[in-house]
Amino acid sequence: MKPFRFQQFEIQQSSDVFRVGTDAVLIGALSNVVNAKQILEVGTGTGIISLMLAQRNANANILALDINAEAVKISQNNFSNSPFSDKIKSQLQDFKNFETDEKFDLIISNPPYFEINNSEKDVLARQRLELDFSDLIQKASQLLSDEGLFSVIIPIDSEKQFTKICSDNLLCLQRKVIIKGINTAKPKRVVLEYSFQKSEVTEENFVIERSPRVYSDEYLELTKDFHLFNKKTL
Repeated sequence: MKPFRFQQFEIQQSSDVFRVGTDAVLIGALSNVVNAKQILEVGTGTGIISLMLAQRNANANILALDINAEAVKISQNNFSNSPFSDKIKSQLQDFKNFETDEKFDLIISNPPYFEINNSEKDVLARQRLELDFSDLIQKASQLLSDEGLFSVIIPIDSEKQFTKICSDNLLCLQRKVIIKGINTAKPKRVVLEYSFQKSEVTEENFVIERSPRVYSDEYLELTKDFHLFNKKTL
């Protein structure tokens, strides 16, 4: 499968691992990574999100987990061939059973969000088969530092359910970025950031394309340090 090239690194891909997509690029670029020294990514796939975070924060150490052995192999290869190889590692791990004494300043995930169905496409990456929202949130709350952030990108229709489960685990919504594919369309995705600290929720709106197949100025600005294109689409 053809690799996906960014300015500072390259993503090798496989038909057995969820490919590079806009959701991953968005959370990799939008998430608050400024104060994060220890980062945990849940479900790394090709490793794109961890690589973007490593580029954005030179002081971070990143552990990327995946339950798919092929994903771990590919992501580790992508890490090793990047300029950030000394601060990212990939590990084969079921997040539900992950044990460590370490606490993380940022736990980030582009989690499976489809209900279990008959589709055979990217089953582990797309369907809540091995990791549902409750499992993800409960475990993240155990591993998050007192001042840390838990960041996800999910369908906007799942926001209330996700935030309710977070609240049950003492995590408070801090920031919400509502994402539209195009300005005239209904929003389909949302980036959410949670913390143990209570504060007023910051709400933002983000549009990917200003017209069909033409990226918005805000998307081009957000990804200017990553993508190699000017007006092209993914």
